[in-house]
Amino acid sequence: MLALVTCGTRTLIDAVFTHTKIGEVTLVPRLQSSMHPGMLVLADRNFDAATVADTIGGTGADFLIRGKGHRRQPVIARHPDGSFTSCIGALPVRIIDASVLITTGHGHEVHPYRLITTLTDPVRYPAHQLVALYHERWEIETAFLELKSTIGDGRVLRARTAPGIEQEIYALLIAYQLIRTTISDATYMGGIDPDRGSFTIAFEAAKEQVILAGHHIDESAIDLVGTIGARVLAAPLPRRRLRVCPRVVKRAISKYQARGVVDRTCRQATLHQSLHSRASP
Repeated sequence: MLALVTCGTRTLIDAVFTHTKIGEVTLVPRLQSSMHPGMLVLADRNFDAATVADTIGGTGADFLIRGKGHRRQPVIARHPDGSFTSCIGALPVRIIDASVLITTGHGHEVHPYRLITTLTDPVRYPAHQLVALYHERWEIETAFLELKSTIGDGRVLRARTAPGIEQEIYALLIAYQLIRTTISDATYMGGIDPDRGSFTIAFEAAKEQVILAGHHIDESAIDLVGTIGARVLAAPLPRRRLRVCPRVVKRAISKYQARGVVDRTCRQATLHQSLHSRASP
């Protein structure tokens, strides 16, 4: 499944899916109708491909994609912030090279980042702001966690046919969207960041409301907060702190520790970003 998610509220804009023999990059054109001018699409380095750049660029939307290390880009012009203008085919882009230093109680790690964007004006879109903005791409990882672990509770799909699987996935997406919209409406009315609305609380409250509905429509006044939203606002999450967790693929069907003992502890962290600048040719 490939999804387009709003970073601010984690609500779905669009989602497409197919069988496992087709990769994510191949699905990008099917999201094309949901992209438009004024939108900035964030994507990880798996989407650093000319076809993806052409697809998104053709919609009028802008993009900010992490580049692959081996890609060589022609330098057309360098900018004072260290970024440079380049191109992917006929599409003008801007390249930003940076290092991100992650500090936790267990030490330091430095990761090189190359970002590719169609926001080519270095004055209007400073490089350091775009490097910081790219961190928001992780919102979709949280959305997938809520979809698979909170709603799905780690269970596999029950259907054994392609139409049944399609029906199940749409049902999960609709349930997710309804809960996320409820959280967004409630936090908007409550004047707090949507990040502080607990998806777990909203989901449990929604399940209770389904049981209590009693197969009839409540004729009471409708507001943007409602019963579920009131539960969310009554127990807001603390302001988000930066944490890092190791990304390791689990092998649930294997009885062996193929990767050895992996420390999956989430730790508080701080980030320091530095831009790479090169002398003009």
